[in-house]
Amino acid sequence: MTKKIIAVDLDGTLLHNNNTISDYTADTLRKVQAQGHKVIITTGRPYRMALAHYLRLDLKTPMINFNGALTHIPEKKWAFERSATIDKKLLLETLNLSDAIEADFIASEYRKNFYITMDNRDKINPQLFGVNEITDKMALDVTKITRNPNALLMQTRHKDKYELAKELRQHFNHELEVDSWGGPLNILEFSPKGVNKAYALKHLLKSLNLSQENLIAFGDEHNDTEMLAFAHTGYAMKNANPTLLPYADQQIQWTNEEDGVAKTLEKLLL
Repeated sequence: MTKKIIAVDLDGTLLHNNNTISDYTADTLRKVQAQGHKVIITTGRPYRMALAHYLRLDLKTPMINFNGALTHIPEKKWAFERSATIDKKLLLETLNLSDAIEADFIASEYRKNFYITMDNRDKINPQLFGVNEITDKMALDVTKITRNPNALLMQTRHKDKYELAKELRQHFNHELEVDSWGGPLNILEFSPKGVNKAYALKHLLKSLNLSQENLIAFGDEHNDTEMLAFAHTGYAMKNANPTLLPYADQQIQWTNEEDGVAKTLEKLLL
């Protein structure tokens, strides 16, 4: 059997809604890897929030974080690592919009750390950032912004996160990619212009000398559109946002809660 490259989103796709991977899914993905297929976590999440899932699946492959802004092998030097960033001027502009976009918080994300606005500290869930608590050291201080971030993360009280994402893309004249997270959270993520999951996968395939014909992908949300369109076969979850469906080759019959990725891979590859 031809060896496949399997690009898989986390939230709303591989993960259950309680942020866990079931034993069945973990076992199935290990069996798939043992057959010689490559599993690539391809997520909007920061690296530190995806690492536990990467380790749980015993992966050795590259990982794609921040919707494609960071392609790397965790904790290793890799000649083909690539990191794209957002101009810090756009971070400052986003902070100025905070009230207008009804932001609970805005966070600037880097590979291993983040800084976050503290105006609504009670609205910040530390687990969202892979930490046990939010400390004063994590405060986003506009006078200390010296580096361009990989991504921005925002939680909003806006009643329609999809409409707000559209308005923000227009506001920034498409100098930023703005996408919604999968799952129930009212989270928007900002990525550098032209950067998305397909952008990162193209680089990864070229770096590893692998063929797009053998790429399959699973996703559920707006930020998976380019990835599913780029993959030879793109699978939308049963729980997928309807905006994703035109980009998918197929919608599977199971949700993330029903271990849809594992059930599909078992049928296809095992």
